[in-house]
Amino acid sequence: MTLPVVFIDGDQGTTGLQIHQRLQGRTDLKLVTLPAEQRKNPVSRAAAINACDIAILCLPDDAARAAVASIENPNVRVIDASSAHRTDPDWVYGFAQMGAQQKQAIANATRITNPGCYPTGAIGLLRPLLVAGLVPKDYPITINAVSGYSGKGRAGVDEFEGPDAAQATPFQIYGLGLAHKHVPEIQQYSGLSERPVFIPAYGSFRQGIVLTVALQLRLLPAGVSGTTLHQCLEQHYAGSEFVEVLTMEQSGALTGLDPRVLNGTDKLRLMVFENAGHVLLAAVFDNLGKGAAGAAVQNLDLLIAGH
Repeated sequence: MTLPVVFIDGDQGTTGLQIHQRLQGRTDLKLVTLPAEQRKNPVSRAAAINACDIAILCLPDDAARAAVASIENPNVRVIDASSAHRTDPDWVYGFAQMGAQQKQAIANATRITNPGCYPTGAIGLLRPLLVAGLVPKDYPITINAVSGYSGKGRAGVDEFEGPDAAQATPFQIYGLGLAHKHVPEIQQYSGLSERPVFIPAYGSFRQGIVLTVALQLRLLPAGVSGTTLHQCLEQHYAGSEFVEVLTMEQSGALTGLDPRVLNGTDKLRLMVFENAGHVLLAAVFDNLGKGAAGAAVQNLDLLIAGH
């Protein structure tokens, strides 16, 4: 049996390094990266991507588009970890737990766009509830999320771990123009008919995300409660290897949410809190795990198993 050749383009960034670490030592594939002197050589990169079976792109958006444009070999399959193709209808969205048919769609695809880190939590919480009709598609959704500074990429790591780390802002809300690039992705794949408000932030910790969505029961269909919403999520993710839904009792016992609690894993943890007509949906996960590298490896495994 010929081992599939997997080429990581951009293996020195935060996501690329994590993917490389996860794949090192595996015996079911042949891992290829470019030496340092060839990483920015378009000829070398084009040759490598056309010679592989599966390319994983860990590049800025424009560079990812250029890499895809350089593909002439029709047998090359691509997993793009950038946001360049996230809402492109010709690309399959790489969130396998999103729906019953998504895992098979990924396995059969030639072009897969890896979900963004924040959208993984937002879509993971919202999509099952919207599909079930428990949350109206035009609900005025506001999403608050805090990520570790590695979400900024190498620039964030340098800012908080470099020589000027003492001057780094310990907590910063950003995206104040209310036009974060993840918003169209969240709206499209959650099923919202209206653009959600998304308020992201960075904290002074390396990895991890906590993301919350507040709902008012008076704006939901009659009879919907926190328990109803929880049951829907529990049923949707039943048996999932990578997504866990805490029981209402487990969530109720919590007094705080640590964004780092699942660091080093590829898990997504969902929770539902309810009190006095208000519901809080919450997600915790590693922005470099299920939010990036872990998701890419999950998609890679589906591609390998499907061929």
